[in-house]
Order: sequence, then C-alpha cells, then structure tokens
Amino acid sequence: MTTRRSLAGTLGAVTAAFAIGKASAQTTAPSGEATMDRIRRSGVLRIAALPGEQPFFRKDLATGEWHGVAIDMARSMAGSLGAKLAYVESTYANSVLDLQSNKVDLAFALNPTPLRALAIGFTEPYYMHPFGYVAREGFTAETWEDLNKPSVRVVSLIGALSDNLLARYAPKATVIGTKAGDDAVLLMQAGRADCIIYALIQALGVSAKAPTLSQVTLLQQPYVALPSAMGVQEEPDRRWRDFLNAWTEYNRGTRQVGAWMHDALLAMGVKPENIPANADL
Repeated sequence: MTTRRSLAGTLGAVTAAFAIGKASAQTTAPSGEATMDRIRRSGVLRIAALPGEQPFFRKDLATGEWHGVAIDMARSMAGSLGAKLAYVESTYANSVLDLQSNKVDLAFALNPTPLRALAIGFTEPYYMHPFGYVAREGFTAETWEDLNKPSVRVVSLIGALSDNLLARYAPKATVIGTKAGDDAVLLMQAGRADCIIYALIQALGVSAKAPTLSQVTLLQQPYVALPSAMGVQEEPDRRWRDFLNAWTEYNRGTRQVGAWMHDALLAMGVKPENIPANADL
C-alpha cells in the first residue's frame, strides 16, 4: 500500500525513468530493428498483459490462457500480420518502461498524456473513456468535490491517470496507491478504502469480479472522458504505428471495439442494465 506522499515519490521515479529512456527511444528500438520488421521476421507480436485488469485482461489460472478486450484486439492484429501472440506480464506503469526497453511491441488501455508522450508513441484513440469510481456498499459521491475530503479514502493505481485527476479535482482526499487492480480490490474488501478511481470499463469489470463492490458511478462536475489508446515504441519507421492507426479507425468505425468491450463485460457477469447509456458501447 502506498499513501499520497509515497505515491508521489514513486511517480517521480517513474517520471525519471521516462526521461532516461527517452534518449534511446528518440532514434530507434533498442535492438536497432524496426518493430514491423521484427514482427514479420519472428512471426511474434509481444504485448504487455496486465493481470487483474478486467475486462481488458484476464488470465485463466488453470490453463494459463489470456482473455479480455485487449486480447481480442491483439488477436485481430496478429491475424492480419500472420503472427502469434506473446504475453509479458506487466502493470500500467511498467508497460511504458517495457516499451522503452523493447520487451513488448504494444501496450493497451493507456491514456495519452504529455508526460507519457515524451517517452513513447501513441496510436489514435480507440475509445473515449469516462471516469468514475467503484465503491463499497453505502458509499455515495456524485461529483469530484464529494471526494475532496480527508475522510474519503480513495484507491488509485500507480502509473494510471487517476492520480493526476485526483490531484486536480480532489486534492484533499486521502489517496492510497497500489500497483495492481487485485491489490486495490483487496484493500476495499478489507474495509481500508471507500472507492477506487477507475475509467468506466475497468470499474464495471471490478464490480463483476467483486460483487460486494457493485456500485459504479460516473463522476460529474466535471464529466471527464479521455482517450484510450495503445502505446508503441518511439521510432522513425512509421509502418507499425500506421498499421495500428488503420486498424483502430476501421474497428472503431465498424463498432467492433465497442462490441468486444460489451461482450467482455457481459461474459464477466455485468448486467446489461448496469452499463450506462453514455458508455457508447
């Protein structure tokens, strides 16, 4: 568990790592080989896989198989490329570092920010993702200002955009940082926090995985919706990013991405009536 004070130090370390990695990221991948060339040569597409981050990622512990929205997306891309998938377990913060160190070719479910854009490249957004929270029973808040109290204990995933939003809209809240979604859920189940700040799709995923955390609310005043995109290595060869942008525009335009999200939520046990009408799925 990490409090706001130690969370700031952790994020500072991540920021420093971004800056260090930028020098090598500006020219080409650490291997010296363009991403598209490496994928075609090896026949392998490497993606960052985030345990516990449903509905984007879910690992079957019995079989070791990965499922989820990001996996459906990656399989579609790999199919177009004639490649197979390889999974590198990571977190939101580490997936950026994994791109810089050439451990992965692609990272999902990232919100492009100016800081991240100094370290990695981004595709066109595949979804405009509204923010809110998933809460313990009995906790209610409609606006960011409702969270803006020291008595409100809010969980934020380290490396996710939620901490930036809390610092801006609810700076007085008591923020608890965790590295992974499963850790956040455990804190809630232990009664050590009131809510987890999440983008809507992840919040719905948590509500299905942990029935005691069934309350999902989109925060208002302001209503915040930010682009979800894929992260890539920064390199002069644009073919990989151009392919991903074409893939994104096609599958967003045909509503395929929304269909994958909707189906993954229902498969997790989310009730159709619990998906907000403005979720745009």
